[in-house]
Amino acid sequence: MEMEEADKGEVFERNNKSRLDSHPGAAAGTACRLTDDLILEILSRIPARSLHRFKCVSVRWRDLIADPANRKKLPQTLAGFLYTTTAGRNRHHFASVSRGAAPFDPSLPYLQPSKYKDMAQVDACNGLLLYLSSSKNMVNPWALAEDDFRFVVCNPATGRWVELPPQPQAPADRFRYNCMASLAFDPAVSSHFHVFCFEETTVETYMTGVNVYSSRTGAWSRGDGGIVEKVALFFYSKGVFVGGMMYVIGNPKGISNEHVLLGIDMQGKVRRTIPMPYGRRFGTIGSSQGCLLYAVSSVDDNNKILYSEIELWCLKDCDSKELVLKHTASIDELMSMTGEKYRVVGIHPDCDTIFLVSHGGDTLSH
Repeated sequence: MEMEEADKGEVFERNNKSRLDSHPGAAAGTACRLTDDLILEILSRIPARSLHRFKCVSVRWRDLIADPANRKKLPQTLAGFLYTTTAGRNRHHFASVSRGAAPFDPSLPYLQPSKYKDMAQVDACNGLLLYLSSSKNMVNPWALAEDDFRFVVCNPATGRWVELPPQPQAPADRFRYNCMASLAFDPAVSSHFHVFCFEETTVETYMTGVNVYSSRTGAWSRGDGGIVEKVALFFYSKGVFVGGMMYVIGNPKGISNEHVLLGIDMQGKVRRTIPMPYGRRFGTIGSSQGCLLYAVSSVDDNNKILYSEIELWCLKDCDSKELVLKHTASIDELMSMTGEKYRVVGIHPDCDTIFLVSHGGDTLSH
């Protein structure tokens, strides 16, 4: 999310709008004469909010802005984190990492309570938000019957939102419940988004199917996941969308100390199963500069967790079949100063930065 110098970008666009509208041919001709280096130099000097708007100028500009090789030259976009507290009912908050105000009202007043009585944030991806919304109070959102909730995808910058239709019916002989859901959206590739909803049943305690919603078709499609080995996903865990694939962490059935990374395509089929480093469970997946990353506490020679050291593992591309160690960072000084232990809560999408939260949950560091 972006917000710094937003007013400057709006002034720039407003001052130039009449000239561009009056002489569209001249503007197009002038733009064509600019080299990519000159365009990047110009774009690097504008606010992040305007940068995202300028993706709509042309396919060429969109590709320049979206190219991972150019991201370090362009304005950084992370303003902070959205999170939900559940004291009595779900309340939505914004934690700033730039000490500024939230770029929009986290309570989404145009949806709650006028449209929905309660909402729980499920995921976020490239500026879009995924919520579970209901006419009832949601103490445990995933325990609701299917008729009691709907998924809602929202663009908080514009206030536009869409309610997704009900998912395909479960088999009549078993009760199905959702174990997690993830949002897939890459504006550099398409203006359409997808929602992945992973399910289990009371009969099997592992993933039995994946429902995928496409905003292009406006409908859900159902698949069995195409899983050779049976894998259980973790409640409230997150998926990460990178390179056209959704990645989630699971536990192969019957192997308690082993964890794997599943790569799932847009049809809900598992295309690859990648072992996690040492099978450790204390980690967070995220993406940065077009790569999938896994942040986890180190271990010593006796496999004891070292909370003072963070390892960052990388899946370089969609063809990779293993995670490789990229960085090791010490947080011993931070722990000595505060007397607290920390876990990784997020990874910056453009910079070499990770965000930590204290185990008490009220101190954010990076």
